[in-house]
Amino acid sequence: MIEIIPGILEQEWSKIEERIRLVAPYAPWIQIDVADNTLVPNATLLDFEKFKPIAQKTSLEAHLMVAHPEKYTRQLADSGFKRLIAHIEGADPRLFLDQARYESVEVGIAIDGPTEIEQLEPYLEEVDCVLVMLIEAGFSGQELQPENLEKIKTVHRNVPDIPIEVDGGINETTARLVKDAGATRLVTTTYIYKDPQKISEAIEELKNA
Repeated sequence: MIEIIPGILEQEWSKIEERIRLVAPYAPWIQIDVADNTLVPNATLLDFEKFKPIAQKTSLEAHLMVAHPEKYTRQLADSGFKRLIAHIEGADPRLFLDQARYESVEVGIAIDGPTEIEQLEPYLEEVDCVLVMLIEAGFSGQELQPENLEKIKTVHRNVPDIPIEVDGGINETTARLVKDAGATRLVTTTYIYKDPQKISEAIEELKNA
C-alpha cells in the first residue's frame, strides 16, 4: 500500500501550523524536518513542545537532518512524535538507534542522495523503515537524482518487507518511478503545496500515479 506523507521544512511556527492545517485532513502521517545547521546548512524550529496538541490528533514523524540526533530523541518522543528517522551520515547512528529504542517509537534510518548504499546496509536488519533521499538533504524544491532509484531497488531486494520512504523531487511523474523501484511511502513537500486549494487532489494523483 502506497502512503503519501506531506513534508514540512520550515523555521517559523506560524508556517508550520498553517501547513499542518492544510494537509491534516488528508494525510494520516506528516513528516517534520529537523535541522540545526550541523548536518545540513539549514535550521528549523526546535521547540518540539509546540507539536504536542497536534500529535494527539495526527501521527508525526521527525526527519532528523542533524549530526547528533540523540540530542533530540527524548524531546521528540515526549512531544508525541511516533516515528524518528536519523541519517547514517550523522556522528554516531548506532547511538541514536540504541537511544530511540527506549522511547517506544518507530525507528528509521535515512541515507542522503550522495552517499553510497553500502553505508546503509549494516543497519537494515534493525530498523522499522528506511528513508532514501532522492536529492541532497537540506532544502525543498530540488529535482530527483535518477541514480538514487538504484538505492531503492537495492534496499527492496535485500529486505523486501521493510517500508521504504523516499523524499525529494516527488511529482506525478517521479512517483511512478519510485513505486516501480520499491518505495512504499512518498514524502512530498513542494508538489502538494503548490496549490493549497487542491491538496487532496495532489495526494490522490501521487497515490494513483
